[in-house]
Amino acid sequence: MSERFERHRQPWRQDEVQKLHVLAGKGMALKAIAKALTRSEESVKQRAKEDGVRIAKLR
Repeated sequence: MSERFERHRQPWRQDEVQKLHVLAGKGMALKAIAKALTRSEESVKQRAKEDGVRIAKLR
């Protein structure tokens, strides 16, 4: 069931970081952001934490 990410441990590009900030600012969920960036949820979560970006928790 788990998806395979071919970009394992790839460094973040500047445009990806900007897209992360924009999507998180719009209030998108972690899963949707990860899919849009083709990165794992864990990777997105860690990068957001490093940058001090809050990702909305959907209830």
